[in-house]
Parts: sequence; structure tokens; C-alpha cells
Amino acid sequence: MSFSSQGFSKEVVQALTECGYEKLTPIQQAAIPLARKGHDILANAQTGTGKTAAFALPIIQQLLNQPKVRVRSRTRALILAPTRELAAQIAENIEQYTKYTNLKVAAIYGGNKMSSQVRSLEQGLDILVATPGRLSEHMELRNVNVDSIEFLVFDEADRMLDMGFINAIRNIMMTVKTSPQIMMFSATTSTQMNLLSNDILRKPKRISVDRENATADTVAHVVYVVDEKRKHELLSELIGKKNWKQVLVFVNYKENANMLVKELKLDGIKAVLCHGDKAQSARRRALDEFKEGKARVMVATDVAARGLDIVDLPHVINYDMPFLAEDYVHRIGRTGRAGKKGNAISFVSREEELSLVQVESLIGQRIHRVILDGYEPTNRDALVQKMHNKPAFKDRKGRTNNPSADQASAERRARLRSAIKNKKS
Repeated sequence: MSFSSQGFSKEVVQALTECGYEKLTPIQQAAIPLARKGHDILANAQTGTGKTAAFALPIIQQLLNQPKVRVRSRTRALILAPTRELAAQIAENIEQYTKYTNLKVAAIYGGNKMSSQVRSLEQGLDILVATPGRLSEHMELRNVNVDSIEFLVFDEADRMLDMGFINAIRNIMMTVKTSPQIMMFSATTSTQMNLLSNDILRKPKRISVDRENATADTVAHVVYVVDEKRKHELLSELIGKKNWKQVLVFVNYKENANMLVKELKLDGIKAVLCHGDKAQSARRRALDEFKEGKARVMVATDVAARGLDIVDLPHVINYDMPFLAEDYVHRIGRTGRAGKKGNAISFVSREEELSLVQVESLIGQRIHRVILDGYEPTNRDALVQKMHNKPAFKDRKGRTNNPSADQASAERRARLRSAIKNKKS
């Protein structure tokens, strides 16, 4: 199915052709016709499946079909994204789609000067892409008004909720006086996201092009079992021996990222950093160096798990297993995109085995384990013995089954409930 068959204007089709878009992806085939008819949409699709075009193209065409004079400090369409990188990527894609039209697009997010963003907002926009936090700041300063929007998109809605943007989202929604068409897209589902969708969507059309919380079939998964203290040695050896040219490495902490980049450089491997302590300009430079092949490795925290669009990225490594199993899906979503093959490699220490089990349960498959010669993990019995020799373990107190203690606890809870009840009355 081609884009020209969807009734898009010749200007949009020409731009898509220049972007290399030929046939619609499954999420685009499912979402575009419904969006063109004005339905609210709740879509579940993994990253790299063409979600941006799925929600942006119908909005672009409807804006072109019903042109209006731009109004100062207002926008007709609002797209919310959780991270700076994703917001910038969405805006860049939409600018490519609209290059032969007169639609005006802008992005606002943290890390860039407010003054330049204010200038864009003052002139009025057709499409605004924003992170919830920065949008809230501009709204408080009365730099932008979203009360009359016609279209509202939540991209990576689950991640926005994970990052604590629920209050910002609800505050934004409270200012909207119109009944915009709303579309929510995400790679994973959660109870909180379902509650939000029930609150704001009107009879949504539900779309799921893949099993919920699934990973792409084009990604090969493998686990290297290794002691924590030897992970950086293993990483350098794999990159060197296998001659990996482009490797995105995820860690859980900024301190780990800084340390790892130093270790890699000592091993002669050029690496760059991407985490929250880095200015947006520094993160952009790091990404550009990585994309251009000037750096072989980019070490990132989960701030970069969404929004990074790296063409044909071959390897994603979980140096640290993520705290949430869902984040595994988001991290490895950077590889195996748009039908291309990719590799998801995880370094798992004995202490991280539970995290691995949770990931396997989420994605519905067992991941192949590899123990590399020379990197055999220490015996588990030795690890347990070491842990039990630590004071925190030796002095710990187990749960008691003392009936009197249990009764006293129950009485305290009863008194507390009674006090709360009396306070309410």
C-alpha cells in the first residue's frame, strides 16, 4: 500500500518520496485511515515501526484541507513527547513531511533557551511538539495557549507517565476548551496509562500491530553471564574481537556512564556520553559523532532510550539490566528498526538474574545464555557465602511469628483506622 493511495496532497507525497518512504508500515496501514476519519486512537506499537508518520500525516493533511490564519501564541496541533531527543526527532520528521507546504512547525523542550522558543511561539504555529515540563513553563508564563487545539497526540505515553508527567498532562488537559482529536501511542501498556486513556479518549479505536510489550522479530537477543566487576573488560573484548563499529550501551547511573567511557578510552575505543547531566548541545554533538562514525560507542542512561533514531544501528548493549522490565523493550527498540536486523546484548551478573527473569516473562521468550571463555562467573555458592558474611546479612532479623506481636500490630492498625474514621467524621 503506497502513500499516494491514501489521498495525501502531492506536496506531502513528494516529500515522503524524498524521505525514502515507499510503502506503509503495519501501524501506518492501521492508524492512518482511522485518523483521517477523525477517530480518537489508542495504539500499541513497538518503536521503529513508523509511528511518527502514522499520527503526523493525517494531522498534516487535515490542516492543509482546512487552512486557517495563524493566531499569536497559539497552535492548531499539539504533540507531547517525554524526552528532548524524541521531541526534536518528531519535529524534524514533520518538517521533512511539510517541506513543500506552508505549515509552520516548532519544538520546545528543556536544554534550549526560552527566548528563542518564545519567538517561535509568538508568531503562532500549525504544529507544536513539546515535552510536558517545558510546555507547562511556557503556559505559566503565558507564552503559549493551547485552549483551542484541534489535534492532540501523546507519543510514548507510557514513558511520560513513568517519568512523572501525569500532573503536568492533567494540568495541560484542563486548559483545553475544545474537543480535539486525541491519539495515544506507546510501546508498552500499564494500568496507569489505561486509566489516563479512559479519562481523556472518546470511544477510541484500539490498534495493536504487535503483541503488547513485544520486541521486534528482527532483533536477536543474547545474554552474557559475567561478574559485575568484569563487565567493562568483556565489553572492550567483544567490541575489539568482533570488530563492532557502532554500539549503543545502556547503563543505569550517570556515574557508571562516566566511568565506562573513561575505561573504553583507556582501551583505545572512542566513546561518547549521553545522560541527563549533559547539556542538550553536548548530547546533540555526542549523537552526531556517533551517527557519523567518529565515535564507536555511545554510553547512555535511559534518558536516551526514547527518541534516538539511528539508521541501521546494529548493536544495543544492556551493560546494566534495567530496573523496569518494560525499559528493556524501549532500550533495544533502538535496533532492528523498520525491518532491519539488530542485536540486543545483555550483560547479566548473578545479582541481576531476577531482572533477567522479569524481562523474559515480559517479552515471552527465554534469552540464550553465553559464558565466554575466561569470563566464567564465580561460583554462586561463593557469592552467597560472601553476601552472608556481610554485617547487613549476618545481623538481619527475619520475620517473627510471635502471636502476641502479631496481635499488638493488629491492635495498632485498628486504632489507626478508628482515628482516621473519627477525623473524617
